[in-house]
Amino acid sequence: MKTKVLIMGAAGRDFHNFNVYFRDNENYEVVAFTATQIPGIAGRVYPEELAGSLYGNGIPIYPEEELAGLIKKHSIDQVVLAYSDLSHETVMQKASLVLAAGADFRLMGTESTMLRSIKPVISVCAVRTGSGKSPTSQKLVDILKERGYRVVVVRHPMPYGDLLKQECQRFASMEDCVRNECTIEEREEYEPYICCGSVVYSGVDFKKILGAAEKEADIIIWDGGNNDIPFYKPDLHIVIADPHRAGHELTYYPGEVNVRLADVVIVNKVDSARKEDVELVIKNVRSINKKATIIKANSAITVDKPEFIRGKRVLVVEDGPTLTHGGMAFGAGVIAAKKYGAKEVIDPRPHAVGSILNVYKDFPHLGAVLPAMGYSEAQTKELEITINAADCDAVIAGTPIDLGGLLLLNKPVVRVRYRIEEVDVKLEEIVDEWLKSKKIKKSK
Repeated sequence: MKTKVLIMGAAGRDFHNFNVYFRDNENYEVVAFTATQIPGIAGRVYPEELAGSLYGNGIPIYPEEELAGLIKKHSIDQVVLAYSDLSHETVMQKASLVLAAGADFRLMGTESTMLRSIKPVISVCAVRTGSGKSPTSQKLVDILKERGYRVVVVRHPMPYGDLLKQECQRFASMEDCVRNECTIEEREEYEPYICCGSVVYSGVDFKKILGAAEKEADIIIWDGGNNDIPFYKPDLHIVIADPHRAGHELTYYPGEVNVRLADVVIVNKVDSARKEDVELVIKNVRSINKKATIIKANSAITVDKPEFIRGKRVLVVEDGPTLTHGGMAFGAGVIAAKKYGAKEVIDPRPHAVGSILNVYKDFPHLGAVLPAMGYSEAQTKELEITINAADCDAVIAGTPIDLGGLLLLNKPVVRVRYRIEEVDVKLEEIVDEWLKSKKIKKSK
């Protein structure tokens, strides 16, 4: 008899684990996925065209709240946890729920889920979401391009729309974002690479994506999502730690896995973190990984229109996932408001509407900041309404995208940019040493 499986996910790692391990495996029957973290994912079906010949009707996706009932209803043998950025305590609470319902609980490791590339892979992952993966990946792109290498970035999945259309996506221009009907969350990850002339892949089927990326790359950069481990086996594994959440390098899943695997750990944001928290992160990293090179780095923040901040009443819009399941109460936007002398950061909560209002109910740790939630066209419109209703002089956009170019806003937008600046060991020194040791060839 086949082992009946349910996969707990959030429209990313869950689909990947299914594709690489379960899809054509006749020893298992994946009965369902459950979904959380991302709104609007449940209620869909993982289509039969992607699920393979063993799943003629596709695989239904249910809300995670129905997990215990699904286990009993379908006599599930095994539940696989396949999403990220969870405290160790939360993981075991979910395991306890599964065990009490009668099923086995499973976490899948690197050998069963990582694909191997014929091209060198540098992975950039993190301890928590919002630590600074993307600025690090962008700096790596610049370093490698300066040395004459063709670089392709593969981004952790964000398949929030039509899964068939998103099977294998390539982004090389802003028109590609429009054509693919990208959400704010997707644009935040793709736009910075496009603006610096890089190609980005993402989607659902990462084996197919890998084959496409290998055709036009000398080196592939894996830009991870949340604090997940890479989908591709890395030749150089770089992990970003955040001293604003000191201690999480030992207490969050699978961020601790990343730390244990790391060749390089970048302790970011040391310019805005307490010295004792930076030292604690370094101590914790060393307690579980003796070999990794540790780099301390500033998260250098600049804005394009500082005159719209100084002495003004501002609304701060921050990166959504960093604030929500990332657990942060603020981000780069708040730091920019303080740095450039804002008179007041106004509270957006009285003006929040629809799903934006629900975000504040679901994440009570949020204060006077507005998460840039935009997982759908409707939610993007609600974000626009909320911003326009706020009584302020300007909007500080701490999200990586051009928010003012995407939304129709009735007040000026100040765009925040951030980059990593190493304070001791230089990232380019690490990269040059790696390139030399691997003897990586350039395309002619």
